[in-house]
Amino acid sequence: MNKKVISAVVMGASLATAANCMAYEAGDMVLRIGLANVNPDTTNNTVVPGLDVEDNTQIGLAGTLMLTNNIGVELLAATPFKHDITLDGTKVGETEHLPPTLSIQYYPMESSSPLQPYIGVGINYTAFFSEGTTGALAGTKLKLDDSWGLSAQLGVDYSINDQWLVNAAVWKMDIDTNVEVDGTDMGGLEIDPTVFMLGVGYKF
Repeated sequence: MNKKVISAVVMGASLATAANCMAYEAGDMVLRIGLANVNPDTTNNTVVPGLDVEDNTQIGLAGTLMLTNNIGVELLAATPFKHDITLDGTKVGETEHLPPTLSIQYYPMESSSPLQPYIGVGINYTAFFSEGTTGALAGTKLKLDDSWGLSAQLGVDYSINDQWLVNAAVWKMDIDTNVEVDGTDMGGLEIDPTVFMLGVGYKF
């Protein structure tokens, strides 16, 4: 057999092996870490006109367990996000929160593809803590109720080699909380953030 043909066969086999190494298969665990930005949308709040919640960036961590070659379950976590609360552009308070989110994901590409876009739907639980007031509201007690809501997700992985990958993802979350000031119910606040994350991942 011609040496060039032999070389081509060997190279093709090597590429096929590499592709199989990059495959997402049932039982695989993919751990992603990066910078996550929570950007709230408070345009529909019923508390006080002009009340807003500023965005914040923290370390995001997401782990996916592949149930099949195309379906995974993901848990999203992060270091606590800290948001300034403003009224007509002036800071009047702040809060911290943790937004763990559990999602079912679908990966439509062939499992051997190094490019793996995915979509997901899930449920979000947001725990608020360390609420405080400043400025005109200084000295009052602020309380935000925890929230349960739905989430939707779009993301993409690109394999660098058989284990490492780069990742970009975006979530839209339904986060609604009730606001109390000095024990007085002020009404509901729709935060409904868009969450952006850019990072790297490792496949086990």
